[in-house]
Amino acid sequence: MTFALIGNQNSGKTTLFNQLTGSNQHVGNFPGVTVEKKEGVLKKNKDASIVDLPGIYSLSPYTSEEVVTRDFLLKGRPDCIINIIDATNIERNLYLTLQLIELEMPMVIALNMMDEVRANGNSIYVDKLSSELGVAVVPISASKNEGVDELAETAIKVARAKKPPQKLDFCSGDVHRAIHSVCHIIEDHAQRINVPVRFAATKLIEGDEPMLASLELSTNEIDIIGHVVDEMQTNLGTDREAALADMRYEYIENLCRICVKKVNSTTKEQIRSEKIDRVLTSKYFAIPIFLCIMIFGFWLTFGPFGGTLSNLFSLGIEKFTDMLDSVLTNAEVAPALKSLIIDGICSGVGSVLSFLPTIVVLFFFLSILEDTGYMARIAFVMDKLLRKIGLSGRSFVPMLIGFGCSVPAIMATRTLSSERDRKMTILLTPFISCSAKLPIYAIFTQVFFPNHAVLVMSSLYFGGILVGIITANILNRTKFKGKPIPFVMELPSYRFPSYKNVILHMWEKAKDFIVKAFTIIFMATIIIWFLQAFNYKFDFVSDTSESMLASIGKFLSPLFAPLGFSSWKSVTALITGLTAKEAVISTFRVLLESPATTFEAALQGEFSSIAAVISFLTFTLLYMPCVATMAAIKRELGSTLKSAQMMLWQTGIAWICAFVVYRIALLFV
Repeated sequence: MTFALIGNQNSGKTTLFNQLTGSNQHVGNFPGVTVEKKEGVLKKNKDASIVDLPGIYSLSPYTSEEVVTRDFLLKGRPDCIINIIDATNIERNLYLTLQLIELEMPMVIALNMMDEVRANGNSIYVDKLSSELGVAVVPISASKNEGVDELAETAIKVARAKKPPQKLDFCSGDVHRAIHSVCHIIEDHAQRINVPVRFAATKLIEGDEPMLASLELSTNEIDIIGHVVDEMQTNLGTDREAALADMRYEYIENLCRICVKKVNSTTKEQIRSEKIDRVLTSKYFAIPIFLCIMIFGFWLTFGPFGGTLSNLFSLGIEKFTDMLDSVLTNAEVAPALKSLIIDGICSGVGSVLSFLPTIVVLFFFLSILEDTGYMARIAFVMDKLLRKIGLSGRSFVPMLIGFGCSVPAIMATRTLSSERDRKMTILLTPFISCSAKLPIYAIFTQVFFPNHAVLVMSSLYFGGILVGIITANILNRTKFKGKPIPFVMELPSYRFPSYKNVILHMWEKAKDFIVKAFTIIFMATIIIWFLQAFNYKFDFVSDTSESMLASIGKFLSPLFAPLGFSSWKSVTALITGLTAKEAVISTFRVLLESPATTFEAALQGEFSSIAAVISFLTFTLLYMPCVATMAAIKRELGSTLKSAQMMLWQTGIAWICAFVVYRIALLFV
C-alpha cells in the first residue's frame, strides 16, 4: 500500500512523517523534476510506504510543488491520502482538504496540534467534523507522538476498504449550477483520462490550462463551458477563481461554526509570536538582528565548536595517514602505489572529511532556525531587497547557506517554487564566498597584506556579493526576463525545535554530502594525483615540473598572462582548486616548499607585483566552483550542457573582473 502525506506548509507534516517512518526513509527527486520527495516505510507495517509530498496550499498548477503533487495523485493513484491539518488554523487548512476530497480517493484527516487547541481552552468536535466531511478524522499531536498509532491504523483500514469520501458536493447557488453543468459536458472525457469528473470540472472553471489540454475537448464544448463560466461570473460579480474560493470558504466558515468551539480566537503561540515579531521583523531592527544571529551561527560553525571538531578530525586523519604511511613503507609497497594512497586518496579525501563536522554544525544551526519558524521571517524581511535584482525572498536562504558550502546551498534551491527563480539562484550562489576559500584568503593576506587583513577579507566577501548582484541584474534583463513570482508565505508561530527533526535533518544532509560530493572528490583526487605523478610516457616523476599536470599548466598559462600571473605553478594551483578550493594552498605548498627557502618567501617570488596578487585573489574568488558544486549544479539543472555553460560563464566573468582589477591596481601599486 502507498500513502500520500499531504498538507499545508508548517502544518507539522515533516514531524508526522518522521513519527510514522522513523529512520526507514530516503530522499530523492520526482522523476524528471528537481522537486524533492521523501519516501518511507511505516514502522508497524513494512508493506506500507508513505510518500511525503511538498507542502502546498491548493491543487492549482502554479508552482512546481503543486504540479508534482497533483500529478502524483492523479497518475500515481496512492491507496490512501493522509491529509494533515493544523488544528490551530483549521479554517485555512480545510481549503486544501475540500480539493482533495474532490479526487474521490480513500482519505484520512490527521488533525494535528490538538494539544495546543486544548491548552488554549478551545475544542473541535471531531466526530461531527468527520460526519460533515464524509472522511475519517483522527486527532493527533505529531510533536508529542500522540494519536499517531491510531492514525496509522485508521489509514490502513480505509486503504484496505478502498472507501472514498462519502460527501463531494460543498457548493450552492451559481457555483453549484456551473460545476454541475460542466460535469455533464466533460463526463466522458474525464472518464477517458481517469480523472474524477467533479475535480476536472472545478479545475476547468478555475481556468486550469493543463486540465483543459489533457481533456482534449472540442471547440464547441470549450465554447459552452466558456458561456457557463461567463454567466457565473456575471451573476456573482467576481472572477472565476475568486468564485470557487468564496464557495469553499463559505462552506468552511459554516462547517467551523458547528464543529469548532473557540474560547480564545488567538492562541498563546500566536500571541507570543506577535510579541517576538515586533522586534525580529521590525522595520529598523530586523536585518541588524539577523546579521548578529548569523554572525553568531558562523562563529559557532567555523569558530570554537565546528573548528575544534574539524581540527580533531584533521588530527585523526593525519595520524591515520602517518600510520598508514609507516605500514606501506615497512611493507615496501611500490612508490607509485604508496603515493596514490598517501598523497592522492588520503590527502584529497582527508580534506573533505575534515570539513564534514563543519557541515553538520552548520546544518544543526540552520535546522534550529528553520524548526523555530525564524527562517520564514528572514525570507519575508529580505524579499523587498531581493526583488530589486529580480528574485524573491525565498532565494535568500540558499544564498545564505552558500557562505558555508555551495553544495548544500545549491540543493536548498529546491524550496523555490519558480523554475526561473531557482535557476537564477543556482547561477548566483557560486559567487558567494564559501568557507573552503578561507584558507586561500588567510594565507595570501598573511603573506602579502599583513597590515590590511580585515580590509582585504571584507573586500573579497563583499566583492563576490557585488558581482553576484550585477550578474543578477544582467540575467534579469536578458536570459531570465520577467518578474519573480508573487511571494506568498505563511509566518508560522514560533515553536521549540524538535530534537528528532533536527537530528534527522543533520543526518540527511551529512549523508547526502558524503555519498554525492565525497565520491566525486575521491575520483577527482585520484585524477589530479595521476596527472601530478606521471609524465606522458607514464613514467613516475620525482620533479612535478615534468608531470602532465605541469605541462597542462604551461599550456594554459598564456591565458592568464593578461591578468598578471602566468606561472605554470599558479595555473596548476587553480586547476587543482577545482577538486576543492583548499587544494589551491596545498598545491602551492607541494610545488613551492623547499629546504632552501620558506613557503612564504617562495610564494612572494611567484608573483611579480601586488597588482598580480590582487588579480589572482579576484580570479580565485569568482572562477568556477569545485567539482562537488559542479556536480550538484548538474544534478539540479538536469543537463550537463547547461552546467558546462554556467561554468564557462562564471569563469569568463572571473577573467574579465580579474583583468579590470589588475589594470586598475597597476595605477596605484
